[in-house]
Amino acid sequence: MLAPPPSDITRSAALLLLGDGRLPAGGYAHSAGLEQAIARGWVRSAEDLAAYLRGRIHTTGLVSAAFAAAAQHRTRTAMDDEDLAALGPALAELDRELVARTPSPALRRIARDLGRMLLRAMRSITPAQGPVLEAAGPVLQQPIAYGVVAASLGLDARDAAGLVLYEAAATPAVAAVKLMSIDPFATHRCLAELAEELDELAATATTFAARSPHELPALTAPLSDIAAELHVHHDQRLFAS
Repeated sequence: MLAPPPSDITRSAALLLLGDGRLPAGGYAHSAGLEQAIARGWVRSAEDLAAYLRGRIHTTGLVSAAFAAAAQHRTRTAMDDEDLAALGPALAELDRELVARTPSPALRRIARDLGRMLLRAMRSITPAQGPVLEAAGPVLQQPIAYGVVAASLGLDARDAAGLVLYEAAATPAVAAVKLMSIDPFATHRCLAELAEELDELAATATTFAARSPHELPALTAPLSDIAAELHVHHDQRLFAS
């Protein structure tokens, strides 16, 4: 018998836990390409930042959210059926499809590092869910790891999609304060103004939860791939990406 989702973690608390940038899963060390975008002059102002965030959530953010929703659906199904043996292969198929949608080797490496760190953190934070997290595999790309963790905490596919979309916007928004001369309130205003779009995109991503992996979105953001590769060779860096 699998352990049920932790009774002492309510849905709201679980969402807050996973959405907290202080969660020791490595996200705070990344700027999601913003550092290089600033270095190259692509982002110079609050208006540029808002456009950067909007472009991110509507492209790679939506893709990641759809994969998170799909991972949550497969994890929840395996938990309900008490068939964790089927979980690893199902997630591995998702992982391969997401890799195929990520042209940049640097971004693939970062996504795997962050996914591994999230799973490791949650094994310590919610040990009762260890069997589910172990069955998922030691290394998954971050969006898929978010889907697994969301399911283990009793969150649904839409929650998983929303968390990943928020992370896609919040990571560079928070990094912007360290990287450019910008009012912290302005960066969070950018996030607040994206609230309706984030909600709509989460709903869209959730419609892919039960779909075949090859049917999931394949939107691209070429400048993000270019920025990630340039960042690897950048001499002075505050962030890992």
